[in-house]
Amino acid sequence: MPPAKKRARTYDSRKIRAAVLTQFDAVRQAVRTLTPGQLALPTRLDGWTVRDLAAHVTMAVETVSRNLAREEPAKAELTLLQWPFATAARAGDIADGTRELAEANTDLDALYTRTAERIAEALATASDTRVLAARTGAMTLADYLVTRTVELVVHTDDLNAAVPGLDIPQDRQALAAATRLLADALAAKAPGGSTEVRIPPYAVVQCVEGLRHTRGTPPNVVETDPLTWIRLATGRLAWRDALEEAKVSASGERADLGGLLPLMR
Repeated sequence: MPPAKKRARTYDSRKIRAAVLTQFDAVRQAVRTLTPGQLALPTRLDGWTVRDLAAHVTMAVETVSRNLAREEPAKAELTLLQWPFATAARAGDIADGTRELAEANTDLDALYTRTAERIAEALATASDTRVLAARTGAMTLADYLVTRTVELVVHTDDLNAAVPGLDIPQDRQALAAATRLLADALAAKAPGGSTEVRIPPYAVVQCVEGLRHTRGTPPNVVETDPLTWIRLATGRLAWRDALEEAKVSASGERADLGGLLPLMR
């Protein structure tokens, strides 16, 4: 018999909504403390300063309230697992829009305040099944909010990397959702059961074509922590560097994920 088709992972909408708001507020509180010198620091995003990156975080959240204000598309076009692979085409537009937003909003605290108020108001009455006309493709609100956890977790990590000692906390629910979505995206990109990828405590997926593991210790195992996984999946960390720095362990002839990463660009 053919293997049973895997069910798509489900997310608790109430927890995801809370995670998005909580993580955005954590970034907001941290941005308030940044000095002009810190805002001018470079980031690991080519050509972006900390000010640019801080402005971009509001853009990533504002898309929720802005899309809820638009006319609703007839149906969703993009599934949650398709989203990570649809973002690269918008990279140029996003970079241009980010710089324009940063230049137009010298008062970042006011920008964050407006953004927080708008998304809280928009989510108060919006249904999970409401379809949003997102740039990457029409998605349900429930799915789109899960993608916002990826944006927020990734850019929180970018800000922490750029500003020594900033240490913005990562909301546990946001980190879990981002980890799981990107792990499932790997399994969708390289379907199979020969390799087990473990990202404790949030995700375990099987992927890569080959003999399927059924019991006992898998012959091919990759294991890492959530933030390292997210950096690998989004191109912040190269696979070879992660191995050399012992940030990921990989055993077995099919445990080399270097050719599959990053998932998002």
